[in-house]
Amino acid sequence: MSTSSPSLMANSPSPESSTKPNTRLQGSRLQGLDLLRAVAIALVFMYHYMVFVSHEPTFGWLSQIGWVGVDLFFVLSGYLIGNQLFKGLAQQQTLSFRRFYWRRAMRTWPVFWLVLALYFLLPQLMGGNPPPPLWRFLTFTQNYQLMPGTAFSHAWSLCIEEQFYLLLPIVVWLCLKVARKIPGTKVQHAFWLMLALIAAACVYRYQMWLLYGPESAGQTRYFNAFIYYSSFARMDELLPGLALALFKNAYPTRWQGLAQHAQKLQLLAFAAVAIMLYLLLNYGYIKDQGYGFFATVFGYSLLAIAFALLLASALQPGSLLAKYRIPGAATLALWSYSLYLVHKPIGFIITTQAKTTGWSSTTVLILNIVLSLVVSGVLYKLIEAPAMKLRDRLAPNIFKVEGFNQNAGFVGNK
Repeated sequence: MSTSSPSLMANSPSPESSTKPNTRLQGSRLQGLDLLRAVAIALVFMYHYMVFVSHEPTFGWLSQIGWVGVDLFFVLSGYLIGNQLFKGLAQQQTLSFRRFYWRRAMRTWPVFWLVLALYFLLPQLMGGNPPPPLWRFLTFTQNYQLMPGTAFSHAWSLCIEEQFYLLLPIVVWLCLKVARKIPGTKVQHAFWLMLALIAAACVYRYQMWLLYGPESAGQTRYFNAFIYYSSFARMDELLPGLALALFKNAYPTRWQGLAQHAQKLQLLAFAAVAIMLYLLLNYGYIKDQGYGFFATVFGYSLLAIAFALLLASALQPGSLLAKYRIPGAATLALWSYSLYLVHKPIGFIITTQAKTTGWSSTTVLILNIVLSLVVSGVLYKLIEAPAMKLRDRLAPNIFKVEGFNQNAGFVGNK
């Protein structure tokens, strides 16, 4: 182990423990994270409202680009799960696979199972089409070669996240085993591994773009099945958030140093996100040509990196995203998971009723917003919150009680 690269140990100061806490960041929730979650679900709602309800950009360009809300969720998920994992490893704790998977299951499965049951019991009410085979949902493989228009198709992103949660602890465990056997292994190698995986996703998207991207080939109808919904093409978007969590915990001094450059980081993040949104909005799909080469091959990864910069900015106490409280953002963030699951079938139900009642477009919009919020709030209170309480009682964290071998080779520079 290099003397210039000390082990990532418990006595390495963390940003939270070595600095005076900002009063706006105290407690279990961070305003910046809540705001980004709220923005993500709002974008998804606006996009799906255009696609499945109004069939026009009701919210302007935000409707057209709203699909990027899922990409923001991917980055947030990568960071949040990575921060839990790497924070414990930094304290020399041993990961418990049983606890990890239990906590993940209790966070995502209960409300998902309820919505899934409604799709199978009341298919005509929930979407009008029969859903794919049940085993595809229970194994979280429903996104594999998924064609648009199938019932509960928006669960594709949950499938990708669940697959990521399945693989992540195994990959980390293998990396630590390799690190113990190969002297001099450093945290930098983990970043190189993530970069290699992102490059591999770009190569995959390029191969699929050749087959299903250009309109001239007549195969763009398979674009979603093999690119947009595909784990091979989209799972890399969780890695920038994961890399951010690793940097925060492996290099705590450098992470604290970012606070001195919060304004520069904020400007860089906003500029990167703005550029990517402009490029994807104008060149993601080009009429009569097909899906853009750059947007398809590199756009998803670059967008995730831009969102990771935005997340890094939101985690800095001095940034605009962390300083200013937006009313309702924290509540919307809490309800975002249930809202994601139910807003589409609610839109279908209201649209079906509007055809017979003659409701105006404004009435339909208001009903969609209000009913989606009410139902998601009820689901959070009655299902999500109790499930998380049970989760925390049986497994307070994802680590075992005994200590972790500090010679595991998980190293970084302060």
